[in-house]
Amino acid sequence: MTSRIEIVATDQHYKMRLDDFLFDKFNGLSKMYLRELVKNAHCEVNGRHENIGYKLRPNDVVEISVDTSRETAMRPENVAVDIVFEDEHLIVVNKPAGTLVHPTHRDKSGTLLNALAYHLNRSRIEGFEDAVVSTAFIRAGLIHRLDKQTSGLMVVAKTARAHRILAEHFKRKLVEKRYLALVDGVIGDDDGTIVQPIGRFAEQKLWGVKADGKHAETRFWVRQRFADKTLVELEPVTGRTNQLRIHLAAIGHPIVGDAARGGTEFQRLCLHAYRIAFRHPADGNSLMKFERAIEF
Repeated sequence: MTSRIEIVATDQHYKMRLDDFLFDKFNGLSKMYLRELVKNAHCEVNGRHENIGYKLRPNDVVEISVDTSRETAMRPENVAVDIVFEDEHLIVVNKPAGTLVHPTHRDKSGTLLNALAYHLNRSRIEGFEDAVVSTAFIRAGLIHRLDKQTSGLMVVAKTARAHRILAEHFKRKLVEKRYLALVDGVIGDDDGTIVQPIGRFAEQKLWGVKADGKHAETRFWVRQRFADKTLVELEPVTGRTNQLRIHLAAIGHPIVGDAARGGTEFQRLCLHAYRIAFRHPADGNSLMKFERAIEF
């Protein structure tokens, strides 16, 4: 249920960005959701609609219409997490296939965010898994996502600053992401580029190749050929919804396990984000590179 909430900034909030202020006050809600509220004019500062980068001053009155019932994303749950790397700024995890990244209206627990809320705040929870999330908690900041069926590496921010910097790096395509996929059929070319526009078919509620869709581009390299299948490495040059699955199906080589797009039935979708490389948000220079192999 949406409520109109008023908060007054104090001296400690001087020059704090509006989005950071909201993250601090509503740290049980997703950063994407809060940013959307600001962008869609559901938040006012002193009666005016400001952008997310507005710098607060003492006694600024912030009013926001917000649905606090969406706080399930920050409810800690003691679920195992495969940690690849962690420091005070960020954490890199290897998400298993079949795990949702964040709660939905249908699935409200057992997600990666629930698990990270517990992992990042274990010492504060002290065994009480139903603890109410407080402003002292470290919140996991999602920067990118993987489909439920896709496994692999994800980088998650632990501070508002790291989240903002990494999000900008993703936007500017400064982050390298590579995937491995097992596809049906034998691909003849050793490498290539798939360029097909992707859009949403509203009636079918399905994303696919669409003439008036957005530009989408995928590079591929054959890693190994089998009798009737091919292991390929993929680089999504653009980041459209279900892009890799759609593009591979479009060239007649659907991913194994992607039955909805003609792929062979299998126990899982054979798509894995095996490599990620990015500049560390603390200094912008240190190159962080991680790989996690898989056998389908």
